[in-house]
Amino acid sequence: MKEQLALLPRYLAAHLGLTLVALALGVAVSVPLGVLVTRSRRLEGPVLGVASVVQTIPSLALLAFMVPVLAALGARSIGYLPALIGLFLYSLLPVLRNTAAGLSGLDPAVIEAARGVGMTPREQLRRVELPLALPVIVAGVRTAAVLTVGTATLSTPVGAPSLGDYIFSGLQTRNTTAVLIGCVASAGLALVLDGLVRGLLAGVTRRSRRLVLLCLGGFAGLAVFAATPVVRALLARDQGSITVGAKTFTEQYILASIVAGRIERVAGVPARTLGSLGSTVAFDALKSGEIDVYVDYSGTLWANVLRRSAERADRASVLATVERELRDRYNVHVAAALGFENTYALAMRRAEAERLGIRRISDLGARARSLRVGGDYEIFQRPEWRAIERVYGLAFREARSMDPSLLYEALRAEQVDVITAFSTDGRIIADDLVLLEDDRQAIPPYDALVLASDRLARTRPEALEALRGLSGTIDARKMRQMNAAVDEKKGSPAAVAARFLDELRR
Repeated sequence: MKEQLALLPRYLAAHLGLTLVALALGVAVSVPLGVLVTRSRRLEGPVLGVASVVQTIPSLALLAFMVPVLAALGARSIGYLPALIGLFLYSLLPVLRNTAAGLSGLDPAVIEAARGVGMTPREQLRRVELPLALPVIVAGVRTAAVLTVGTATLSTPVGAPSLGDYIFSGLQTRNTTAVLIGCVASAGLALVLDGLVRGLLAGVTRRSRRLVLLCLGGFAGLAVFAATPVVRALLARDQGSITVGAKTFTEQYILASIVAGRIERVAGVPARTLGSLGSTVAFDALKSGEIDVYVDYSGTLWANVLRRSAERADRASVLATVERELRDRYNVHVAAALGFENTYALAMRRAEAERLGIRRISDLGARARSLRVGGDYEIFQRPEWRAIERVYGLAFREARSMDPSLLYEALRAEQVDVITAFSTDGRIIADDLVLLEDDRQAIPPYDALVLASDRLARTRPEALEALRGLSGTIDARKMRQMNAAVDEKKGSPAAVAARFLDELRR
């Protein structure tokens, strides 16, 4: 608990900063746009329609969509900017709709009276219409504030730190304390913002200068607090800090901490981790130099980046090809092969596999139509899965996608019969699961590789040299033990990584 609470100020400030800026931009655009659609009824349908369509897009999909769009435009494609744009778009509809509804619902007699006393249209809007519609508009702002706070937790996979870091990492490492802190902090922040907006409206309505100043002071205090991550980031950049990325599962959090620790201990260069990145987001960020290092797997790079056949090839040939083509095509360098494979595998409960006589994937062929398979979000769309289906002729009764952290629980609870697992996952041993042999070699090799950006290779050769020292230092057994230390024994990835680095120095 103490370790998780120590992270709260940083995550909360980053989350708050995103929320406040997105909300401010949303209000600044939505209120004038709401006024415009009430003045030109032809615009009302299209404008509200577009805002409604944006609102129906799943928030995580909208945030992820920002990444390739910004990359194509040559802008920063991960981190603050894509998250901010996505949250801004999500904040538009409540304020826009309430502004239009508040102005359209005014008593026509009041409007006529304003005209009768000689007010210009601008005076009429400023002194009569907006003040009367203010409660309805503010109700929209309150809705947008709560919505934006909640949606901001999903900015983690696009590289923007937030309270979502607690939730994503906590789910993957089975750390309920982290998930609880993230949820409670997010709910508390939503209540605080809602209370400040409500108080500001009450102060304006009652003409209470004290209440208005108190609420404005509250917003100013939050803004100052939210600015602290920006200052830290600027200081880190001045110090030449190296950014180490990590995908969204336990092993990646551990390896990112090992890489960052190795850089700091051996090269003497400050390093920070940026966790819970989407798979394609991480590689794109490395190519563009927005992160400096992360660990990926040769099979993923072979199939998804180089677009080679997913069926198994010679391990040494895959390594050599991946290293050469990443350097030639993307200016990405393989700094080290860590020494273990973390390949995709199919796993079953031992008792069930023995009852059905299944030891190999080929044994599933005749049974698959009566079995349910569970996989992570992306596996069923990956080339590797299509290769498995093609080579083994598999057609399951049902295929269910879910968060990777829930796969083992679903198998344990007999909600699925087969899951896609990672071969170095510590929960395989803890849950007494059977990994089915890939007897027809449909799955490519998955050597863990430390990838470095071209910028790092050019500007920090000492860091690259430090990373080369990790080559061959981790075997599958060791990686399984470290994963189990986090997933089963509830250790933190940073602490597990620190112990490994201490052992490496002996």
